[in-house]
Parts: sequence; structure tokens; C-alpha cells
Amino acid sequence: MNSDMIGNILAYLGQGGIVMIPLILCSFAMWALILDRMFFFSRLERKDIALHALVRILDRDPASKCLVPSEAKGPRAHLARHVLSHRTKDCKVNKRIVDQCCMAMVPGLERYLASIAVFAAVAPLFGLLGTVTGMITTFDVITLFGTGNAKAMAGGISEALVTTQSGLVVAIPGFFMSALLFRRSHAAKNRLEEAAIILKRRL
Repeated sequence: MNSDMIGNILAYLGQGGIVMIPLILCSFAMWALILDRMFFFSRLERKDIALHALVRILDRDPASKCLVPSEAKGPRAHLARHVLSHRTKDCKVNKRIVDQCCMAMVPGLERYLASIAVFAAVAPLFGLLGTVTGMITTFDVITLFGTGNAKAMAGGISEALVTTQSGLVVAIPGFFMSALLFRRSHAAKNRLEEAAIILKRRL
């Protein structure tokens, strides 16, 4: 990215006025959380154990505590490792251990998703705020100079349009990524629930 392109971007953002500052901060915060969750779910899916592997672990030696590979970091692996380490001879207690572990893991699978959705929803509101402030500026110019000074009116109109466009540019991919991450979170919770059902049946 050369200096001319950076200058053009800064000039464009400058047309939006003071409202562009919280809008830019909102965008950075939203994408930081999106990238964090994308890497998180990718890591869980890549390093988790399959259901058939979980069944083999339980069938091979149910009393062992070290059958889950150490490199496995997914929800199924964590659940199996926790249950095998804390299991008792009481079947009801073991089922409660499974439920307790699942309940403790669910908040981690849903972390930051609500914040991402809020940032995506707030962005167009900042754009709307910029629209309002831009139109107020335009009307102030009309009050002072009338409608004959098009150059003076252009600043307020530019502020209104730039902030509206920027708010939509932030919000549209934000809503898309939010829906995608909610779907991946739901899939991870389904995998965890499947593992919990298998563990309850075999403990």
C-alpha cells in the first residue's frame, strides 16, 4: 500500500467527521473478536477426537486415565479426559460429572459471539448518527449562506454519505461473520453433546 493510497483513505475517512472515530474503533474491535473466534473454532475442530476414537478409548480400558492423546484439545477430548480423571464407581455420579463438565465448557464456546453481534448492530447506528450530524451541518450552512453556496454545503453532505456508507461496510460483513460463528458454535456444542451421550451410556 503506497503513500498515495493511504492518503486517499485518510482523506475519505476525514470527510466523515468525528463520528468516524468510534465507527473505526467499533470495526477494529469487532474484527479482532471475529479473528479470535475463527482461530479458536478452527483449532477445536482440527485437534478434537472423533466419536469412533472416543468409543475405542472407553472400550479399550475404561479405568485408564491417560488414554486421550495429549495433543487433542477439542471439546470431546477435554470432556473425555475430565470424566476419565474424575469418574467414580457410582453411575449416577459419573453422569453428573459429564453434565457438569459440559455446562462448564458451553460458555467458552459462546464467548464473544454476543459482543460481535452487538458491534455489527452498532456500526450502522454510528453511520446514522453521522448522517444526522452531516445534515445538521448542511442546514447550518444553508441558514448562513443560503442554497447558492454549493461548496459549503458539500461538507455536510459528504459527512452524511461517508458515515452511512462506512457504517454499512462494517455492519454487513459483521452480521455475516456473526451468523457463521454462531453456526460453528452450535456445531461444536452438538459435538460435545454427542460425546456426552456416549459417555453416559458407557460409564
